[in-house]
Amino acid sequence: MLLPKYDPDNNETGIKILEELTTNVCQIQQQVLEEIITRNVNTEYLRGFLDGVYDKQLFKEKVPIVNYEEIKPYIERIANGESSNIISAEPITELLTSSGTSGGQPKMMPSTAEDLDRKTFFYNLLVPVMNKYVDGLGQGKAMYLLFVKPEIKTPSGLMARPVLTSYYKSSNFKNRPLNRFNVYTSPDETILCSDSKQSMYCQLLCGLLQRHEVLRVGTVFASAFLRAIKFLEDHWKELCANIRTGCLSNWITDVGCQNAVSTVLCGANLELANTIENECRIRSWEGIIKRIWPRTKYIEVIVTGSMAQYIPTLEFYSGGLPLISTMYASSECYFGINFKPLSNPCHVSYTLIPNMGYFEFLPVKKNGEKVAQDVRSNGVRDENCVGSETELELTNVVDLVDVKLGEYYELIVTTFTGLYRYRVGDILMVTGFHNNAPQFRFVLRRNVVLSIDTDKTNEEDLLKAVIQAKLILETLGLLLTEYTSYAETSSIPGHYVLFWELTSKGNNNEPLPELDREMMEQCCSTVEESLDSVYRRCRKKDNSIGPLEIRVVKHGAFDALMDFCVSQGSSINQYKTPRCIKSKEAIEILESRVVGRFFSQKTPSWQPINFA
Repeated sequence: MLLPKYDPDNNETGIKILEELTTNVCQIQQQVLEEIITRNVNTEYLRGFLDGVYDKQLFKEKVPIVNYEEIKPYIERIANGESSNIISAEPITELLTSSGTSGGQPKMMPSTAEDLDRKTFFYNLLVPVMNKYVDGLGQGKAMYLLFVKPEIKTPSGLMARPVLTSYYKSSNFKNRPLNRFNVYTSPDETILCSDSKQSMYCQLLCGLLQRHEVLRVGTVFASAFLRAIKFLEDHWKELCANIRTGCLSNWITDVGCQNAVSTVLCGANLELANTIENECRIRSWEGIIKRIWPRTKYIEVIVTGSMAQYIPTLEFYSGGLPLISTMYASSECYFGINFKPLSNPCHVSYTLIPNMGYFEFLPVKKNGEKVAQDVRSNGVRDENCVGSETELELTNVVDLVDVKLGEYYELIVTTFTGLYRYRVGDILMVTGFHNNAPQFRFVLRRNVVLSIDTDKTNEEDLLKAVIQAKLILETLGLLLTEYTSYAETSSIPGHYVLFWELTSKGNNNEPLPELDREMMEQCCSTVEESLDSVYRRCRKKDNSIGPLEIRVVKHGAFDALMDFCVSQGSSINQYKTPRCIKSKEAIEILESRVVGRFFSQKTPSWQPINFA
């Protein structure tokens, strides 16, 4: 059975299933591929390549490796009313939208009813892993701040919505057992409220009311958790007033939220209000999570990839709590589980679960040479390890069991829901094995770049450079809470612009002190020195790129950016601050909140490559 039935409360059985899955990787992967193809071999898409015949070698020879643009027409036909049989023998029941903030407009991925069971099975596997490392999780609740966004109905009547919205609105989530790992402080009605502000307020209020029952806190991405902390900073007085009086604020108009919160807000609680107020009014919010929720064992947020830049800020607020990234998943497929959840966030690896889909791997090369094998402890790659789109070669694709330790690969997935040899766009590095299952570290998303001339700076290049500049900020007692960038090309030559939102360490929610111009200019130069040789050549030798600029924005600017992105269709639950923005409206939102502008005052060093 590809989805074995078991009682998720049975920890021993869960561990046994994980051991079987990670031991029998080869057999399970072959079974997965055979089942997917035999089910769907007569779909319009596969029939054109396989002519109704299943054969693994034929599949690899004839079915092309594709990106989203190549399968988009098939998905749009289904969205417009044609039969699911274009790509899937099973009925497509909904379309899952990506966040749309990493590489352009949201994508739509097919999903079936069975896929919800597969996701539920995957979530259940997280329970025995966490129970293995953290004791007593069944003796309290989780304050997980979870959000949905309104669905979009396609012309066919199918709903298009983010993958987590789909799951939270499903019967699998609503009818989950309430006697174990998934007991939340947030009533379902507050999670399912489409007004993100009312949802956030009510979920935080319920979390505060149940502060002594909270054993773990979290959101999906680190950025969302920090947004929640900022929201608490802005609203703690009102939240305490609600607790003190036993009455919910009048601006909460969502009936579901009103009814659900009323069951938790059972009368006035002067003592609790005073306790929370005393903690929140302290000038420094260092360790605020542990102070407000004293029984908390860890914070569960994704801090891999671009989320790694939030680690210092999370550590500041956490009071020493572990930061745990439990899983690796996307709209296309749920992929892997972190089998060592208490490991340092910089060293997180995910073990791919072989019954989730059929996985292949495209070795990532540059100019025909193998990539460097060292990834630094913060997950930032060597500057020469990943090539651009045109440098990736669609050759020597390998199966899950054939990847090599230390090598870099782009993930390709074939799913049960109608995706065949689909390039996910994630670059991964093999870090080890659990039994026979490879473990991967997420390195970066492919082709998220800034470019002025021949330079191409991707998301990971930028993160590496910003991390170096942040060391200067720390000497000034400042924290970088958010950043993004864009290529300013209205001037000649064009230049990189970084928007930075800063806060004073230890001075909660207070205005920034006057920034030291010389030190901020040094930050600009440090970023430039940390970028790759092509950028530095363009700056120093070619003069085709102007001095890098840092624009410091006032507190709340990135909240406004998020609000704008959500209004344009992004999901608050899946939102990730875009590290490169191109929208004029988004740039104007940040530009209107700029409080300081600083430019690099020296050109970065550069030496031509010597092949002698």
